[in-house]
Amino acid sequence: MNDFPFKPHYLSLGEEQMHYIDEGAGETVLMLHGNPTWSYYYRYLITAFKASNRMIAPDHIGMGLSSKPQHYSYTLSQHIENISSLIKFLDLKNMTLVVHDWGGAVGFGVIKKHPSLFKRIIVLNTAAFLSKNIPRRIAICRHKIWGEWLVRKWNLFAWPATFMASTKSLSSQIKKNYLKPYNNYENRIAIARFVQDIPLEKDHVSYQELKGIDESLSHINLPMLIAWGGRDFCFDQTFFNEWTKRFPKAHAYWFKHAGHYVLEDVPELIIPLMDKFLHSSL
Repeated sequence: MNDFPFKPHYLSLGEEQMHYIDEGAGETVLMLHGNPTWSYYYRYLITAFKASNRMIAPDHIGMGLSSKPQHYSYTLSQHIENISSLIKFLDLKNMTLVVHDWGGAVGFGVIKKHPSLFKRIIVLNTAAFLSKNIPRRIAICRHKIWGEWLVRKWNLFAWPATFMASTKSLSSQIKKNYLKPYNNYENRIAIARFVQDIPLEKDHVSYQELKGIDESLSHINLPMLIAWGGRDFCFDQTFFNEWTKRFPKAHAYWFKHAGHYVLEDVPELIIPLMDKFLHSSL
């Protein structure tokens, strides 16, 4: 892919291989993607900041260029453990964390485990707290009987995201690149599992994990930048309001014409804000 010219790296996690991008040098920026994207989502940031920062973007197991095991614990706690293993392997410190979508719960779960390793946080259309707010189109894909069939057989999660998650008409090539790792039933396993792992019920396997992350947010006192796409059908304004309520000192920006894929829609606005945030004295 011409717009993703970065050298691939892999970390062995048991029998699985976690793919990650590691470009540049300087203070580390760790970027965690969500569902159904992959490290490709962060290509603009990698290109913009690799001259001044070490830019690391992993693909969660089951996503992007990582292994896609068919029998695996695709749970929030497992994803947190995987990222923690990558941090330990690369001996990362003084990090800026960038999170989007499911990357929020995973990333703040990692902060909960390793708070001393982080220096700043950048939040992009995500959540890391309990919520019952789920749009119907996602709830359908979570249905216990036919949700997985819709997501994996008919690709009715990753494919619609290429035109529903961005307000800017993505080129056919960009759409193709987003979908490339998810080109068959087997390769869409983690997309379905991420949807199923949304912990709405108290007896859900990931409910207590997310509850603990939710409760840990009040202990975080790090500089935060929030850049939000205002036309997000999933992480709507109620989520933005919750972040600004919990972190009133955060530098919060609302881009009313951008969608869920806010880095696709307004990278030219976010990159200067991020540049100032990353390189200002704390």
